[in-house]
Amino acid sequence: MRPPTPFCALVTALFAASFTAATTTVGVTPHASYSSSIGVLGCKVNTNRIAYWPMAVDCTNICVSLSYSGRQVYLLRIDESGGAYDVSYDAWNYLTTGKSAMADPTAGGSFNMETENVDVSKCASLINTSGSKLPLSAANSMNFLSSCLSQQADGKKSWVAANYVLYNILDPICTYGYDEVCNLTNWPDQNQATCPHQLGDSVALKSQPVYNIEYPTGKKVLAGAPVAASTAKTSSANAAADHAFRNLFQCQSLLFWLLSLGTIGYAFLGSF
Repeated sequence: MRPPTPFCALVTALFAASFTAATTTVGVTPHASYSSSIGVLGCKVNTNRIAYWPMAVDCTNICVSLSYSGRQVYLLRIDESGGAYDVSYDAWNYLTTGKSAMADPTAGGSFNMETENVDVSKCASLINTSGSKLPLSAANSMNFLSSCLSQQADGKKSWVAANYVLYNILDPICTYGYDEVCNLTNWPDQNQATCPHQLGDSVALKSQPVYNIEYPTGKKVLAGAPVAASTAKTSSANAAADHAFRNLFQCQSLLFWLLSLGTIGYAFLGSF
């Protein structure tokens, strides 16, 4: 995904700063392939209920409510997008049509929806670990986890620091490593987890598959598998259209502000 222009990024950041305060209206688009910039393991969470927001993942506000047309879902906010408000395709399809993407797949772009941060307990059913602890890659999540542990050490609230579990799995789609729990027992003196097997071993892992719901066919496909040529062509066309819309959405407040200035200026000059 192409990043937004610096000026639009600034506008987006200003909105992001107010995002935690209350309900916000955002233009939401569908996202077909699971990912997590902080290393949350897709084989341990519901990949059909993920939010890809255009701001860094928070150590506490990782559960959001999203509502549209009388329908509502809870989503794990565990990835950072390049500028769009994306959600798992199935969640987007349900919110816009009332049906699962596998039952009645729909193609489309951005819809204005209401979102707000909610307590992580609302997303507990989306996490498939003991105690609904956030499943992180022991080899590739330490930067994020360390920031959350530091936040907790400074006396600030950090849900992740108190509710995480490390696995010896390398990638978010769970194709390499071992399905085993690792321990971080003496942080910050210990900056690497201890695992039953070698940490970060790139052995193939086949027992923990992650599946995506393909856009716009609604087919359930193995994450990381090659995309069919016809689907890739359709997805590329939709991606191009969505990208143009997202750029407009990111800058629409700036445009309204400039237009208002123009109106004020015109009225001012007309007074002479």
